[in-house]
Amino acid sequence: MRADTLSLDERVHVLDSQTNVWTVIDQIANTGMQEEAFYVCDIGNIVHKHKIWTSAMPRVKPFYAVKCNDSLTVLEVLAALGTGFDCASKAEINKVLSLGVQSNRIIFANPAKPNSHIKHAVATGVDLMTFDNETELYKVKDLYPDARMVIRIRQDATVSQCPLGMKFGCNAITEAPQLLKLARELGINVVGVSFHVGSGCKDPPVFRKAIAAARSVFDYAKTLDFNFNLLDIGGGFPGDFGTSIDRIAEIVNAALDDYFPDPSVDVIAEPGRYYVSSAYTLACNIHSIRTVNNKNGDKHYMYYINDGVYGSFNCILYDHQKVVAQPLKEYPDSDLKSSSVWGPTCDALDEVLPNVLLPELHLGDWLIFENMGAYTLPVASPFNGFPIPKVHIVANENVWLLLKDLLPLTEGHFIIGSRSPERLAMEITDGEPWSLPTMPITIPVRGKDGKIEEHVLEFVEMCQ
Repeated sequence: MRADTLSLDERVHVLDSQTNVWTVIDQIANTGMQEEAFYVCDIGNIVHKHKIWTSAMPRVKPFYAVKCNDSLTVLEVLAALGTGFDCASKAEINKVLSLGVQSNRIIFANPAKPNSHIKHAVATGVDLMTFDNETELYKVKDLYPDARMVIRIRQDATVSQCPLGMKFGCNAITEAPQLLKLARELGINVVGVSFHVGSGCKDPPVFRKAIAAARSVFDYAKTLDFNFNLLDIGGGFPGDFGTSIDRIAEIVNAALDDYFPDPSVDVIAEPGRYYVSSAYTLACNIHSIRTVNNKNGDKHYMYYINDGVYGSFNCILYDHQKVVAQPLKEYPDSDLKSSSVWGPTCDALDEVLPNVLLPELHLGDWLIFENMGAYTLPVASPFNGFPIPKVHIVANENVWLLLKDLLPLTEGHFIIGSRSPERLAMEITDGEPWSLPTMPITIPVRGKDGKIEEHVLEFVEMCQ
């Protein structure tokens, strides 16, 4: 079991009812020993999202998109909850299989796969794969003739955070029939249809259009004697605080009733950011401040923090993320000032927020960024020598009780017991359990006359 080799930093700290993510952040930030940026991941948030999903779309089984956040703890939690996994490479396949997940819980959902990755799928028994072009069919014929293939069609949302149709997906009307004919000629087993409307979809009705298009491909495939039994509705589900999948779920459920009433058709999806975005909160320290004058002569405050676009905030460049900075310390009587937030590197591109209103902050203050679990850490780099933030994992007692006996999780994954937030912060910061030093301790002290004397410290119990 991986729990046997977990360090303290990788274990899940169980919180009592008086402690939450923000109190943990506050305690860590105020130990006086923390300077680097850090995350707090609440796996209870992931569990909560899974409960919402199974209630909102009971027919749709989630296959988590590993690319979104490949933390082993995240994967273990989702494996314990029974999800499948959407993998895009042999490395992602290996990571999931290493947790004891069976190969039939994986879809290799990359329509353009290197040959060595297809061979690896053969070796590991991952036989469910996607395609959207002729070349992929010929490769599969040569390398994995027993694979179960899923044709990926294109149906783009009018608005999405990251459009994908320019790279993947064939036209359901003009291209899919030709690809299916070729698959039949090659003797390749095509078992269903997939689509992806775009990551971070803001156009819920597009799911109905895509499901209707998939129905037409199902019907055409039947004329070629294919027996399709899988529909993959892809990703695009929002995961930030304050968002909801209710509208998408309403549309998906109605479309499935209308176009795929047959319960023998399995329906899966590939949610990524939905599961992890709000589970991760990032804390960054202000290490430098510069003031300049705006064009109108007003003072503008430039805050330099210890994480930037080459680290966690790569999501601004690659995922089109809109981040929000919240000061950890309250300044209730301070007017909001024209401000900008900058990363730590020497590149002028390293700009986190170009124009934001913040109270006048000070050196050593902390800025908190919620919704930082999706497409952040997997892409982060230590450019200029600045470290990738460490992740501290927490859960409340109810989540611990739910997960502690669900493999691949065990009780060894959790640190439990009665601890104050202060002691928890010491454990998380140091990386080893905090304990009182052995008493007495002798330390050198300079006296008033300048001479060095030995001073003995002893532990004294304080009574109230």
